[in-house]
Amino acid sequence: MPDGAPPPRVRVTGPPRRVTPRPRTREIDEETELGGVYLGSLLRAQLGLAARAIGLLALTLGSLPLLFHLFPGLARVQVVGLPLPWLLLGVLVYPLLVLLGWRYVRRAERNERDFADLLSEVRAEGEA
Repeated sequence: MPDGAPPPRVRVTGPPRRVTPRPRTREIDEETELGGVYLGSLLRAQLGLAARAIGLLALTLGSLPLLFHLFPGLARVQVVGLPLPWLLLGVLVYPLLVLLGWRYVRRAERNERDFADLLSEVRAEGEA
């Protein structure tokens, strides 16, 4: 490399991501009634999971304004020099959101793995 020449470019990438195998079966590819049942079961499982996650979020965060309305004295409580409402809504909410999001993703991936396992069992039975 001659003097003054720029160094060669290097591509920087992130860590490898988990890849969920995409199952393919004849029933799904050909859009048969059985394939529709399989996909419907996966969609119902994912929708139920999303509804539970949103319900838990609404229950926990939605109950805070009601709690402070019913017990107005809580608004004057100080924790580590911060008012309790600020501490709950400004600090402690974020770990809850991260935990809820992490759990949602893990369970959604588990639903997809279970679906892929089901399809591989069906494929194995069909080939036998």
